[in-house]
Amino acid sequence: MAPEGLVETGLSSRLNWLRAGVLGANDGIVSTAALVLGVAGATTSHAAILLAGLVGLLAGALSMAAGEYVSVSTQRDTERAAMTKQRQLLRSSPDAQLAALAQSYRDKGIDEHLAFTVAEQLTAHDALRAHAEARHGIDPDELTNPWHAAVASFVSFTVGALVPLAGVLIASGWWVTVGLVTAALAVTGSVSARLGGAPAGRAVLRNVGGGLLAMAITFGLGSLIGTAL
Repeated sequence: MAPEGLVETGLSSRLNWLRAGVLGANDGIVSTAALVLGVAGATTSHAAILLAGLVGLLAGALSMAAGEYVSVSTQRDTERAAMTKQRQLLRSSPDAQLAALAQSYRDKGIDEHLAFTVAEQLTAHDALRAHAEARHGIDPDELTNPWHAAVASFVSFTVGALVPLAGVLIASGWWVTVGLVTAALAVTGSVSARLGGAPAGRAVLRNVGGGLLAMAITFGLGSLIGTAL
């Protein structure tokens, strides 16, 4: 059986990925819906509205993927640098590193004798892993993967963006898109709140309210521009 701390770390990591996926889908819903409604305010051309939505989906998904790739690559580089430095310190000053590891356990509330015993045993088993987990919060077997993050962001944004596009395909009236988007935002708001252990009602209201406001603003601006043109 895996130690409790490692189980909690793995569960937390999976929940973070799931939460990021929900938020990515939420971004896809709101940004694409706002774009579609903005164009709908400026023109009644169904083809133009659909094209704008498709272009917005592709641009948004690529932007999310690229941004996530850069961000996670930086995090991975930082983790690797910390591991490399820690490996060097273990070679150059093993006694000092053992004392530092024991101190990290004492800081967590373990008494001095037991902390030193645990540090000694973990160092004998796998010194680098012990320091990485206890002092740097890094699991050497689960370094962040920028490609995984980029693909996950691309997919989640695309799934979300398909909701307002489905409304455009179903009917030419903007109300269908608004209805589908409202329902989808209620779902993502509820799921994200439950993943975070927060009350769902308030999160749903914020999520739906923010989405409706974004659509209303872009529709209004689109109407003004359409009238001016």
